[in-house]
Amino acid sequence: MFRRATLLIPQNVGSDQVRGMATLKAIAMRLKSVKNIQKITQSMKMVSAAKFNRAERQLKVARPYGAGAVEFYEKANVQPLEDKPQQLIIACSSDRGLCGAVHSNICKHIKALLADDSSNAAILCIGDKSRAQLARGVTKSGGVLANNIIAQVGEVGRTPATFEDAAKITTFILNSGIEYGSGKIIYNRFRTVVSYDTLELPIHTAASISAAEKIGVYDSLDNDVIQSYLEYSLASLLYFTFKEGACSEQSSRMTAMDSASKNAGEMIDKLTLTYNRTRQAVITGELIEIISGAAAV
Repeated sequence: MFRRATLLIPQNVGSDQVRGMATLKAIAMRLKSVKNIQKITQSMKMVSAAKFNRAERQLKVARPYGAGAVEFYEKANVQPLEDKPQQLIIACSSDRGLCGAVHSNICKHIKALLADDSSNAAILCIGDKSRAQLARGVTKSGGVLANNIIAQVGEVGRTPATFEDAAKITTFILNSGIEYGSGKIIYNRFRTVVSYDTLELPIHTAASISAAEKIGVYDSLDNDVIQSYLEYSLASLLYFTFKEGACSEQSSRMTAMDSASKNAGEMIDKLTLTYNRTRQAVITGELIEIISGAAAV
């Protein structure tokens, strides 16, 4: 009996040591992984801060483009055409993530607009994030929003948008053959570094501009002039929303990466404390074994 008992003691102690070493190794690997993640999030925060400063400078120059087009439509009292219920919705997002709820707020706004009926809506997705979320959307009547997406513009957000990019999208819209009576651009308007608003800008057709009540205030407006201004104003609105969205995206990503870095720091502190306690417990156990063995001899 005594011999069997003595044989069981080292086996149990050895298994405790193995479990202790395995736990230490797992904690050390986890700690190293979180530290690497913190380095990445800190680097992404610095990159986003630099891009945000550039986007904010470009936004100040781009805002007059949008303000001028909106002012013209408001002064001329341009209204949507009632005989054409078809509407065009442009979702202004990008291809990049890790920026909070910037893209999901746009998609939620569009889903709320088309919750009851989406049969008379055509959606143009600027960026892959809006397309991916809207493609999974379903209306109350059972309609799938993926059927309403007419096109998607890719490679958005990797480089700063230019007026030429907005002009190309405008040309596609006007040459696509979509006979819409009204339209909306859903975008994020930058407010501060930590806040933005999801808003919509109305877009109109040449027919709705010609039928406006106060369009006679402006002289020499024939069909060619109205068509030319329509192309320019739509490109201006798109360019304006691109810059607003880019500034909101970079500020939101900077805030998200700062929060991620702080959370990683808290996790590192907890893992370090757990690692030290576990290591101390293993050392204490080994000392007890040594002292017990010396006392037994």
